[in-house]
Amino acid sequence: MHRERRPAQISLALLIASTITLAMLVLAIFLVGQTFRGMESAKVQAASVAARHLAISVDDRILAITAPPSTALAVLSHDPLSSASTLEERLSRLPVIANILRSSNIVSAVYTGYANGDFFLLRKVRSSGVLQFPDAPDGTRFLLQAIDTVAGEQRREWRFYDDTLNLLEQRAVPDYVYDPRSRPWFQSASETNRTVLSAPYIFFTTRETGLTLSRRAAGSTAAEGHGGTVFGIDVTVSDLSTQLAELKQTPGTHIAIVNGENQLLASTNDHSSPGPEISGALNHQGTRVSNSAVTRYEVEGEDWYGMSEPLNALSAQQLKIAVAIPADELLSEVWKTLVRQTLIAAVIALVLLVFGWFIGTRVGRPLERLTDQVSQLSRFRFDTQIKTDSNIREARELGDALDDMARTIHSFQSIATVLNRGQNLNELLHDILLQIAHIVGQERGAIYLFRGQHQDLSLAVNRDLDIPDTLNNITNDLDDNELIRLLRSQIGGHPVFAILRNRQKHLVGVLIVEMEHGDHTHLSDDLIVFVDEIAGSAAVAIETRELIESQQALLEGIIRLVANAIDAKSPYTGGHCERVPKLAQMMVEEAITSTAPAFAGFTMSEEEKYEFHLAAWLHDCGKITSPEYVVDKAVKLETIHNRIHEIRTRFEVLHRDAEIRYLKRLLQGDDEKTAQDERDDTQAGLQEDFTFVARANEGGEFMTDEDIARIRSIGERTWQRHFSDRQGLSTDETIALLGIPEAELPARETLLSDRPEHRRGWGDRIPPVQKGDPANRWGFDMKLPEHASNRGEVHNLTIAKGTLTEEERFKINEHIVQTICMLDALPLPSRLANVPRLAGTHHERMDGKGYPCGLTADDLGIPEKIMVVADVFEALTAVDRPYKKGKTLTESLTIMAKMVEEGHIDNEVFDLFVRSGTYRTYAEQHLRAEQIDAVDESLFMNNA
Repeated sequence: MHRERRPAQISLALLIASTITLAMLVLAIFLVGQTFRGMESAKVQAASVAARHLAISVDDRILAITAPPSTALAVLSHDPLSSASTLEERLSRLPVIANILRSSNIVSAVYTGYANGDFFLLRKVRSSGVLQFPDAPDGTRFLLQAIDTVAGEQRREWRFYDDTLNLLEQRAVPDYVYDPRSRPWFQSASETNRTVLSAPYIFFTTRETGLTLSRRAAGSTAAEGHGGTVFGIDVTVSDLSTQLAELKQTPGTHIAIVNGENQLLASTNDHSSPGPEISGALNHQGTRVSNSAVTRYEVEGEDWYGMSEPLNALSAQQLKIAVAIPADELLSEVWKTLVRQTLIAAVIALVLLVFGWFIGTRVGRPLERLTDQVSQLSRFRFDTQIKTDSNIREARELGDALDDMARTIHSFQSIATVLNRGQNLNELLHDILLQIAHIVGQERGAIYLFRGQHQDLSLAVNRDLDIPDTLNNITNDLDDNELIRLLRSQIGGHPVFAILRNRQKHLVGVLIVEMEHGDHTHLSDDLIVFVDEIAGSAAVAIETRELIESQQALLEGIIRLVANAIDAKSPYTGGHCERVPKLAQMMVEEAITSTAPAFAGFTMSEEEKYEFHLAAWLHDCGKITSPEYVVDKAVKLETIHNRIHEIRTRFEVLHRDAEIRYLKRLLQGDDEKTAQDERDDTQAGLQEDFTFVARANEGGEFMTDEDIARIRSIGERTWQRHFSDRQGLSTDETIALLGIPEAELPARETLLSDRPEHRRGWGDRIPPVQKGDPANRWGFDMKLPEHASNRGEVHNLTIAKGTLTEEERFKINEHIVQTICMLDALPLPSRLANVPRLAGTHHERMDGKGYPCGLTADDLGIPEKIMVVADVFEALTAVDRPYKKGKTLTESLTIMAKMVEEGHIDNEVFDLFVRSGTYRTYAEQHLRAEQIDAVDESLFMNNA
């Protein structure tokens, strides 16, 4: 391949640095050589002296730690506990041991080991400021660990005591295996009458670092077997670390105490073993400084000074104290002096800089041109091409590097835009793959998504790769390396794999980029790390989008659940909450595409369509509060049951009364024909009156004044009641009768009645639907009935139209109030803020006579007007209403045309409904065949 020939190049560093830097180095070496060595030596010697003083101070502290426990142990060796052979005898000495523990913060346990292997130990449950036994009962201060021999068998148990030695819990611990005779503290104390101090070690139970003081009981000899009885006291040395921290010479100083085997006893750092800084101080690795005991060495690129001194307090343990000081902290004063010396050098450098400036201007012009181009980058113009024709190699390479940087940043901008703005998961995956492949200069790739329920990887996006659609046997617990090995065994070529994991490190999927262009085919580590980092951001974006979509699906499911629950609540309205959204959505789509003047500027975004969709599904959610017997009321006397049966019984009583009167007259000798005629006339009248009452109970389109008067007349007939009406009542019925005196039996009752107990007041639960109500913040404007309910028999039977009383009609209408209140109480996001209004206006009228707010056509938008038409048409054509049959298309449209004239529904929306044929499309999907008749649309469009 032909390469463009470049002009001869020279090094900018060689041209300028060789003149100015060389002169500065000579001056700097001269100044540093005069001051650094002497000041370093002085500082190191001072540090060495301080380390020796520190060793003396620590010696004193160790002696202070061990002296009091040693005294207590000497006294304890004469205690009767040494000869106690049973657990009960040993428990009697528990207060003595507890007093030893209370008297010292550093004593963590006091115990006794016996020649037969018994063990009796009392310890604090909180030692070194840490709760050592988290499962101890609340209030525990001490833990007794006891092993005693009973009938040749060892019994192992733990007992938990509070501060006053009250037993809180006794716990058998069969797995607690411990033989004191095998422990060094027991064996070493058995051979002498003096107190024995152990080397620092890790305690058996608490895993703390400390010392053990042990002493053979007075009068006990080694001849007794395994040394007789031995007392022991554990002493923690954690407070040594606190004292060491107070003695640091500089903030970064590390101090540690170790034994002869370099085991860590105490340290200013929270480590379980000596760190590399302390190890350097102990082993004297590095370079001796000025013939002193101080060594200079390097740890992880940082210089340290280290020294160590022996401790005499525990000479048998060969303890040493090691000190490591960061060089930059120890020599901070030295460096300050060097700064002052550098200022002197700067004066000399000024002279040299004059000459350097002259040279620099000759080579700076290309850099100025690069600066102008880079300034475009500072204004976020990352599509700017950076180039220079300079003969200086560094300037040309800098231009090339900046150009690469600009292209890379531009690619990052593109992928950031994709990750932030992706709305659809499938489109997001395509864009992520495209952008990442573009950044690494490739074209082919794929993305698999992990399906936890199937334990596999499913192919979501593929750009020209011959790979399987599903990779099976993939589990979430596979680490990245195992997963990549599994993928390489099934996918050929030269792919780079990026494992996509979410914030919780759970597997999301795998991104694959096929490396087939340029220099990237060698799969460098830098490239793999780069793709992994970009894929990490992509995984978070994918997780976020999946979460949003799952939340939206959950919201949809809950809404459908509520709507289906409302429909399922009543067998007469099933499917209403599902059919209205479908019809409303059809009409919205027609309105958007319509060219009619009324809809010329109407459009809806996807978010607005979704908002309308939710509102349509929730338009009757308030019905969940409507009493079922009101919603399903098929006859006028129906409440929980049809009360016509009670009235029929009263007619039966009057019928039998007529029969009884007839028989009595015969017994009295009256004329049989006259008595029989009277009976027959009375019974025939009762049959006729009951038939009329029963027919009135069924309801209808209209009830005349004459019919109402006849109901009242029939109701005035009386009958005799011989049983109390105050027995067997519910609490609600009893409360309703309070203040109403009971009539004496037999009582004369009317055939139909409106009793005081039939009327129930609002009490303190008045709905906020009236204007002027302080609780009415929604703008409701509805008439509130005088009573919450009225079950009076005459009141119900004289309903002029339909089966609902004024009170029940209000209860039905109140569902829209509850719909608005319920939806308004939801913490809906701003994009769904109009859901309460869209769902709560489908009972408004264009003339302002609707409810609940009495809005007019000017107050309603096209979506609200569409909801009105959809709700009306579905109600007219529904076949599941108890008070009417589903109407045909012609009947329904005729009624709706009349409603347009009356100002109930909107003229333009009804015209769109007819012209677009939406009514017929809906009918073909949801109406019965007999309802779908031939419609003369011109009749309704003219009307419209």
